[in-house]
Amino acid sequence: ALLRGINVGGKRIVPMKLLTMMFRDCGCASVTPCIQSGNVVFHASNSLVRRVPRTIAQHIEEQLGFTVSITIRSRTQFSRTISNNPFVARGADPATLHVGFLGLRPTSRDIARLDPEQSPGDQFEVREDVIYLHLPNGVSKTRLTTPYLERTLSTTCTVRNWRTVLKISELF
Repeated sequence: ALLRGINVGGKRIVPMKLLTMMFRDCGCASVTPCIQSGNVVFHASNSLVRRVPRTIAQHIEEQLGFTVSITIRSRTQFSRTISNNPFVARGADPATLHVGFLGLRPTSRDIARLDPEQSPGDQFEVREDVIYLHLPNGVSKTRLTTPYLERTLSTTCTVRNWRTVLKISELF
């Protein structure tokens, strides 16, 4: 589970102990949070997995007073995300790589609306329900922001740096 925009910059704080309890309380097993930025690895049946985003988001809103979008990826999907990164294959510096996990697979029309000149020097590539980002000038300087990606691709997006993606995969 990848929660968007929590515990970043001292805002929208969700303690990891509370988040872990929320996942356990809704029936998930082997719940392991990864880093403080809203990543949770867990085991659950397919029927439970379909309910987890809505249930956890509802708990967060009720207990903490804000809404959060949650994107779920299976172990297989997550592994495919790692192996399909085109910028790794091209030898890009891993420190400049990020992955945007999309809530829905964007249409080809929405993908075509992405402007390759939106952030000069930065590159992106959409593959299925992921947008790979190569940001050599740094994430703080890019104009390929989450709001831009969400608006243009007509779906939710939560971004993780490559190091975090690899760290999460170690928990599977």
